[in-house]
Amino acid sequence: MNLAGLFQGIATLAWLAFVGVLVLAVVRAGRNRPIKNATVTIVVSLVVAVLFTFVAAGTVFIEPQERGVVISAISPQGYREEALEPGLRWIIPFAERVERYPISRQTYTMSIAPIEGQISGDDSIAARTADGQEIYVDASIIFQIDPNQVVNVHIRWQDRYTNELVRAQARGIIRDAVSQYGVEEVYSTHRLDMTKNVTEQLITKFNENGLQLVDFVLRNITFSPEYAASIEQKQIAEQLAQQAKFVVEQRRQEAEQARQVAQGRADAAVIDAKGVAEARIIEAEAEAKALAVISAIIRDNPDMLTYQYITKLSPSIQTLLLPSNSPFLFPIPELTPTATPVPTTTP
Repeated sequence: MNLAGLFQGIATLAWLAFVGVLVLAVVRAGRNRPIKNATVTIVVSLVVAVLFTFVAAGTVFIEPQERGVVISAISPQGYREEALEPGLRWIIPFAERVERYPISRQTYTMSIAPIEGQISGDDSIAARTADGQEIYVDASIIFQIDPNQVVNVHIRWQDRYTNELVRAQARGIIRDAVSQYGVEEVYSTHRLDMTKNVTEQLITKFNENGLQLVDFVLRNITFSPEYAASIEQKQIAEQLAQQAKFVVEQRRQEAEQARQVAQGRADAAVIDAKGVAEARIIEAEAEAKALAVISAIIRDNPDMLTYQYITKLSPSIQTLLLPSNSPFLFPIPELTPTATPVPTTTP
């Protein structure tokens, strides 16, 4: 309990004591048994009660999250120009009173959900886009009273600043901002731009009226049922188009893959045929060189042909028939193998 509350409690007890003493004195006097020094007791009780009442009425405790505006009956303008800071403060009893204002952050929410906003039911902001579509905006405004402008807020708005300033300005600025964009821009490409536009305008309006904008939160954007259905159909069509495009791309890749396989086979066949041709050319060249060498050897050694001819014949042949026009003569007896005598053993 702060001191202001303590003084108020003491003042209340003092008045109860004064009334009790007064009643007791009257009762005792009616029974001819007056209280000794009753008058002094009653006067002291009254003085103590009045004193603590004045102290309680003049003592004010301001919480850290508050500022106090002093309404004064003795001031020419009717109020003190400076707000009361946090702590225990003194005002003139019964000639001044204090209006308290919070300087902590406050949130005002306007939502389509029935229980989310400050006002029950659908409190979203209905607005029309540049292309005539109606949308519904959910938003939250986080703000606070400027501690240095508390007196001005009281003079201009009193306790109506939430509904008549924050709510009214926010709804009007949001509607104006939405009207500058098409419906697709609002929920996609220009959403951030629209949020920035609303924030800048709210900062200006709030500063002019003693408030500070902490943050503007664009919570949600809802479309009319007809437009929501058209968006859903459009998304389905886009998905089908993307799927068809994917199928076409897949078929193209399969065709390209088949073409590359066929091209690879054709290239392999060409390379194989080329290799066979080059091998035959090399073989032919080798045979030609071999024949040239053989021809040169035969030219220099005519008997070599006869020798090769004979060596090709089977060694078991004993008779050789030659055509009549053969240029070669072979001594037949020489072709007959000589019998090797078998040695005999004497017993």
